[in-house]
Amino acid sequence: MSEWYWGIDLGGTKIEGVILRIREQKPDILVRKRIPTESQFGYDHIINRIGYLVEELKAASGLVPERIGIGTPGSYDPVSLIHKNSNTTCLNGRPFKKDLQTKLGIPLAMANDANCFAMAEANLGAVPLHQPQARVVFGIIMGTGVGGGVVVDGKVIHGRHGIGGEWGHIFTEQNDIMCYCGHTGCNENVMSGPALEKYYCQLSGRNLPMKDIVIAWRGGSDVHALAIRDRMLFNFGLACSYIVNVLDPDAMVIGGGLGQIDELYNLGQGEILKHMFNDRCETPLLRPVLGDSAGVIGAALLGD
Repeated sequence: MSEWYWGIDLGGTKIEGVILRIREQKPDILVRKRIPTESQFGYDHIINRIGYLVEELKAASGLVPERIGIGTPGSYDPVSLIHKNSNTTCLNGRPFKKDLQTKLGIPLAMANDANCFAMAEANLGAVPLHQPQARVVFGIIMGTGVGGGVVVDGKVIHGRHGIGGEWGHIFTEQNDIMCYCGHTGCNENVMSGPALEKYYCQLSGRNLPMKDIVIAWRGGSDVHALAIRDRMLFNFGLACSYIVNVLDPDAMVIGGGLGQIDELYNLGQGEILKHMFNDRCETPLLRPVLGDSAGVIGAALLGD
């Protein structure tokens, strides 16, 4: 097999491609390119855009891929062989992996963006840097949306339905907030940035971005901001305890915009412990180190 890994990270607004190899447990990037997704032009156009990007990577590198890893919004269902749960809705209900493989003419490995984040940080990011003996890693995305991915011995766990690690759709709170998945009480509608901002507005009557809410709660005098902090930490601890009680991972990595909030790392273990089947919580909560490269690097590693 070639030492070069090829990855594509498909987003709603951009598609990123990379060719890399691994040197001293770090990604050594040969080529990295981004192009607009132009998803408004539909399903076939997205496939053609990915084909165009692969040709650009070939031209820039002089290499030809044997296999490509693809990170996507939503997930590939290994039973029905169709794509589902994507906010790029034209992909849903379509045999996206099969059609893209036909277009490119080479084998593909496919996973959702949270799995790719977890894959990158588990293999080449925060985990080997801080917990090099870790075998089971849970990657968390907390930002505009909420998601997760499971990596065991360096490999993504997709699961029977292709929904392994779907942390954003576990039940954390009895409420009437309808999720796009058709259920209520989903973690994504409780603990994402927009959900927390909306709750703050309901309490205070003011619209503030999360960064200002965080500043306000640290000031100590805004009772509504303090309520947001407590809501976030309680639901973070509850949601993580489900993962710890079932998987007991060797490490958790927290990505996304909310993953920069210090309180998650300073207070998170104590919040998890409140719901754990144990008398102590020693699960390391790690900050990611690969930044916005994690998605495309993790996609490339899928092709191993």
